[in-house]
Amino acid sequence: MSWLSILLLGLFLGMRHAAEPDHLAAVISMSAGMRDRLSTIIRGITWGVGHTIALLAMGALTIGLGFAVPRTPWLERGVGVMLVALGGNVLLRMRRERIHIHVHRHDGGIVHVHAHRHDPNEVHAELHSHTHHRSFDLRAACVGMVHGLAGSAALLIAMASALASRWMALVYLAVFGLGSIAGMALLSAAIAVPLDLSGRRLTGAYTAIEWIIAVSTIGLGFSLMR
Repeated sequence: MSWLSILLLGLFLGMRHAAEPDHLAAVISMSAGMRDRLSTIIRGITWGVGHTIALLAMGALTIGLGFAVPRTPWLERGVGVMLVALGGNVLLRMRRERIHIHVHRHDGGIVHVHAHRHDPNEVHAELHSHTHHRSFDLRAACVGMVHGLAGSAALLIAMASALASRWMALVYLAVFGLGSIAGMALLSAAIAVPLDLSGRRLTGAYTAIEWIIAVSTIGLGFSLMR
């Protein structure tokens, strides 16, 4: 098998890796309070960046410096605890806040109807300007790092270590990481569509979706903690 084939395989496997249930549950739960599609996609990309950083760091220690990566169930259980916390945060936000419809005016005179969530004691005008914040999400990056340290990371690094060249093994991990970033970006784009549409048009449906996200994330978290 040529090096190009190996790297293409790593890219494909990275994209597939992004679709693992615990990865999706984490990103979906962090996106549950958002109705802006681009922000949801950026959050998924940020998760992928954190995931890749953790993989490369572990790969550098294992492949570059010869340290053994310990395989312990506690890392997987840590992911479970994290998922329970993320799902619980969705439930707490739903309890604390309510959702209603606002007309939002953006720069350039663009006006659209937008579902908005805030504290019920907070007073808002029916027509107001607002800005979507699309910045680096440290929480999403940290969640990605936890996923990068747990699960199949040790197996992936062991497979990369079998390559003849140490540098090629690290390149393989980097390409795998790029695949996970691309895969999660595509999945986040798909996730953003029902969240955005239900948030804009079907307030009741959006609340039901949030309940499903929260309960499913907590349930998956508890299953990983066993």
